[in-house]
Amino acid sequence: MAEQDKGTAVVIGGGIAGLATAALLSAEGWTVTVLEARDELGGRAGSWEHEGFRFDTGPSWYLMPEVFDHFFRMLGTSAADELDLVRLDPAYRVYTDPSMSADAPIDVRTGRAEATALFESIEPGAGAKLDAYLDSAADAYELSVSRFLYDTYETTAGLRDPQLLKRAGQLAPLLTKTLAGYVDKRFTDQRLRQILEYPAVFLGGSPYGVPSLYHLMSHLDLDDGVLYPRGGFVEVIRAVERLARAHGASIRTGAEVVEITTTDAVATGVRLSDGTRIPADLVVSTADLHHTETTLLPPELQTYPQKWWDKRVPSPGALLLLLGVEGELPQLAHHTLLFASKWRENFEDIFDAPTRISDPASLYICRPSATDDDVAPAGSENLFVLVPVPADPGIGHGGVDGDGDPAVETAADHVIQQISQWCGIPDLAERITVRRTIAPGDFETDLHSWRGNSLGLAHTLGQSAVFRPRNASRKVRNLSYAGTSALPGIGLPMCLISAELVLKRLRGDRSPGPLAEPARV
Repeated sequence: MAEQDKGTAVVIGGGIAGLATAALLSAEGWTVTVLEARDELGGRAGSWEHEGFRFDTGPSWYLMPEVFDHFFRMLGTSAADELDLVRLDPAYRVYTDPSMSADAPIDVRTGRAEATALFESIEPGAGAKLDAYLDSAADAYELSVSRFLYDTYETTAGLRDPQLLKRAGQLAPLLTKTLAGYVDKRFTDQRLRQILEYPAVFLGGSPYGVPSLYHLMSHLDLDDGVLYPRGGFVEVIRAVERLARAHGASIRTGAEVVEITTTDAVATGVRLSDGTRIPADLVVSTADLHHTETTLLPPELQTYPQKWWDKRVPSPGALLLLLGVEGELPQLAHHTLLFASKWRENFEDIFDAPTRISDPASLYICRPSATDDDVAPAGSENLFVLVPVPADPGIGHGGVDGDGDPAVETAADHVIQQISQWCGIPDLAERITVRRTIAPGDFETDLHSWRGNSLGLAHTLGQSAVFRPRNASRKVRNLSYAGTSALPGIGLPMCLISAELVLKRLRGDRSPGPLAEPARV
């Protein structure tokens, strides 16, 4: 074996975490094979093309750009070289229920001066409060990146660092109070509260359930900025795939893994649905962690058996609408949020009332055609609509052109009507030429997603940082994990870090920060 040859590795799953893991391991000297069950790569960050429209079917907010930059630099390139990034202005637009108030939509622009001026214009005194809030958010973000996100937690040394312990008094209330409690204490206007609390959804949680440490999210959209990769988020997937292949990884689609093979509690490879066995010195599963643990491994080798999952909180499910619309839609920004007046009740519907879809709902619309000419035919618009719903596959399956489960299609009809009424687009329904719905049942069937959830384990206090599943099995040697339910968590940047944590473990690097970057090549 050549000195640089580390051995053979199989990566289960061709989403962002799997491709990133493959790229890093291949660059490290492993001979890597990626096995993706579906016919296309991307996983939750998938893509769908129909009648000249190209839709992202998952993530649509490009946040934490320094994480992407760091990942690409580790592979000898840069985000600027791999992606065509555009800064959005406004970062997003907010509509509120017109039946409750006549408030005009709010355009939220990135930048401390713009954000504080906006808050001050809505609620006197809120500008100065937001300035202090964003100072705290930036500090919490820096602390998270330098101390928490890149830690494998193989030891508690990082948590016992004297510099961190000095800040225990500052951290304690941020961990024990909810985000909603933290925000509501400082701001009165409901719209401002909603702007600061909605990012909890990006973490797969409710502002009434995630710790207030996650107010750091407001640093990303209000201070740092929101970017968009021209061509859509499929271009991020293609960039990471390109790097994995360039470093020697082999990538196979239509290859469903049905078993992680073991001998004496050591991973030896995988078995595919057609019976093929692929041996490996290292197995990394980036498939849904619940599926990996409870289906691909026997009970005696499960670190996280079903009884463990029975006590955990999933992220919300999602009702997705992919809509091709004839004509322009200037009423919508690239990112638009609709906030219902029954804010807390919306979250109770999601987390406490299985199968109930709020109506009206707080929802999110992405109109990438506002920025990108390549995602819709000339003269048409591309809309991606996300409605957080309970994580329950019983809600049903979606379909194309209204042929999904009746309850799903009826809910979609109500969402289209809500957008039409709230955003002043009276003929929206009549202008739709392409329609596809995706529901929790599809997440369960297509992605083996636990309870049909859309993002992974929610970022409650008991499911964050040191309390989140590790990146390696405790019962099977040479079996590692990456992806949304493992450390560090939900979202594309977190998945890139998750892949890096696999490499850190293999190197024996227990430092709390990111790996050193090689020189550009």
